[in-house]
Amino acid sequence: MVVTIAGAPVIAYVLASVRLVAWLLVAPPFSSKAVPTLAKTLLALGMAFAVVPGMDQGGIPEDTAALIGLALQEALIGASMGFVTFLVFSAIQAAGDLIDVFGGFSLAAAFDPLSQNMNSVHGKLFSMLGMMLLFTSNLHLLVIGGLLRSFETMPVGTAWQPSSVTEVVTVAFSMFFAAAVQIALPLIGVLFLADLGLALLTRVAPQLNAIGIMFPAKIGLTLLMVGVSFAVLPDATLRLLETLSQAMTAFVSAS
Repeated sequence: MVVTIAGAPVIAYVLASVRLVAWLLVAPPFSSKAVPTLAKTLLALGMAFAVVPGMDQGGIPEDTAALIGLALQEALIGASMGFVTFLVFSAIQAAGDLIDVFGGFSLAAAFDPLSQNMNSVHGKLFSMLGMMLLFTSNLHLLVIGGLLRSFETMPVGTAWQPSSVTEVVTVAFSMFFAAAVQIALPLIGVLFLADLGLALLTRVAPQLNAIGIMFPAKIGLTLLMVGVSFAVLPDATLRLLETLSQAMTAFVSAS
C-alpha cells in the first residue's frame, strides 16, 4: 500500500499553525508562563486542523525561499493580532493601575513572577477578574472565533500590507487606552473630590489634622468604590471584547 500526502494542505496546515502559535505566545492569558509551551503548541495544532479544510490554499508558493518568507509573515500577523488582544487586558489592568495611583495604593506594588513585572494591587485584581469573566461567560469563544475568522478573510499566502495594519493597531491602542480611563474615571472623580474636601478642611480647621485622616479615608473610600465597580465590570469587559472582535476583523480586512 502506497500512502501519498498532498503537499499544499500540509504546507497550509504548517503555516496556519505558525500564525496560531504566534498569537498564543502574545495574547493573554495563553501568553502567561503558567501555560506550558507544549500546551500552546498542541492547542495551535488542534485549531489549525479546524481552519485548514475550509481555507483557500491557492496562494501557497512551492519554493523554499518564498515559504520561509511566508512563514515569517504568518508569525508577524499572529503576533500583531495577539498584541491587539493584549491591549484589551492591558486596558482593564491600566484602569486598576490608575485607581491605585489616585487611591494611595501605588506603594503596595508587588513583583509578579509570572509576568516578570511589578503589578499594582488593583491592577492585578482587575486583570484577574477580567480573565475570570472571560472564561466564565464563554467570551473566550468570541476572541478565538475572531482569530479563526482571520483565515477566511486573509488566508495563508495572502499579500500583507503593514502600513494599513499599523493604522489599525494605532486606532485600537487609542480606543483601549480611552476605555481604561473610562473604567477608572468615576472612581478617580470621587477620590479627587475627597482630596479637595480634605484640602478645604485643612484650610478651614487646621487643628483637626486632616492630613492624618486623609490616607485612611482615601483607602476606605477606594475599597468601597472598587466594590461598587464590580457591578459594571462585566459589561465593560463585554464591550471591550466586542471591540476586540471588531478590531481583529478590521485588522485582517486592512491587510
